[in-house]
Amino acid sequence: MRRTGIWLAVLAIALTVAACGGDDATETTAAPVTSAAAPAAGDACGTTVDEIAAAAKAEGKVNLIALPDTWANYKGILESFRTKYGIEAPVANPDASSADELTAIQTLRGQPDMPEAVDVGPSFTSQLIDEGLVTPYKPTVWDEIPDNLKDPDGNWVGAYYGVISIASNTTLVKNPPATWADLKKPEYKGQVTINGDPREAGAAFAAVMAASIANGGSFDDILPGVQYFGDLKKAGNLQVIDVTEAAVLSGEVPIALDWTYNFPGLQAGLEEAGFGLQITVPADGVYGGYYAQAIVSEIDHPCAARLWLEHLVGDDGALGYLEGGAIPARYAALEASGKITEELKKNLPSADVIAQVAFPSQAQIDAAKTVIAEQWGPLVADA
Repeated sequence: MRRTGIWLAVLAIALTVAACGGDDATETTAAPVTSAAAPAAGDACGTTVDEIAAAAKAEGKVNLIALPDTWANYKGILESFRTKYGIEAPVANPDASSADELTAIQTLRGQPDMPEAVDVGPSFTSQLIDEGLVTPYKPTVWDEIPDNLKDPDGNWVGAYYGVISIASNTTLVKNPPATWADLKKPEYKGQVTINGDPREAGAAFAAVMAASIANGGSFDDILPGVQYFGDLKKAGNLQVIDVTEAAVLSGEVPIALDWTYNFPGLQAGLEEAGFGLQITVPADGVYGGYYAQAIVSEIDHPCAARLWLEHLVGDDGALGYLEGGAIPARYAALEASGKITEELKKNLPSADVIAQVAFPSQAQIDAAKTVIAEQWGPLVADA
């Protein structure tokens, strides 16, 4: 599963070497460096998918980052992109966090392996825009993407979303928890794992938001969620390890708090290992969240990056997300056109759960991020 903090450590070492003995810094901001190739402006890549694809084919490559195979069926989506367009699409550090993605852009400016498109949690979109790390682009299906799943200026689109769930390895957890309240029970000591650090990872941020809703909080008050995880840790129930695919398949993670779409891709491996799996959306705290896709500024392959975004929000990518259990942004348009079969719906949350999903505003997300930055350390990480 996605979004560990390994990439930050690797980049920190690289920065230390590059500094040649300079002072250590806890925060790094790289000065903009002009890319070797001038980025395409406006409609230079074309205005139709076919035109963009032709320009992208000439570039031949797009650098991606933080796309694990089992995350929302990115394995299938990447395969369809590479096969359809014949373009290289290497993925650096598949398990990187959203924070790691920003760090990679900042520190690899002007280098041939700099990420050229990102997939980040919504709590990182403001930073991308404020630091000039993305370039606006409105895909050809822009009008079919709901307003709450896109930046009005085209700085990002949310190609898919999911719902935070409790996934239990039923071979190891005989009485799987069904609610956020259940997770506090002594029987789950050392078994509950959040997917990353909410200061860095979108999935973990969403889990804290869901826990807040379950404990009297709201989009405007995430502190109850932070306190909830503090209580889990004090009780000994919160396990502090990376929720990776290997950890889940090995049984190291008996209970995982993560997006609904991150488990269908693990099903076969779990069965092979002799494990069962139960995925439950806790009724006392339903929270849905999207990931934002954006094109990085000052890149070598601007047309290929645009084509990648077109692929994600177009029918091929949207149906690929559905196969992985994620809900594509253009769900309504696809359903209206009869392209969503009952088979494709089998990995989705129930219609009742989907109907409850509401997204916080960017202002609410930014405010919640500030609270987590200030309180997660003293209440959870360092407690």
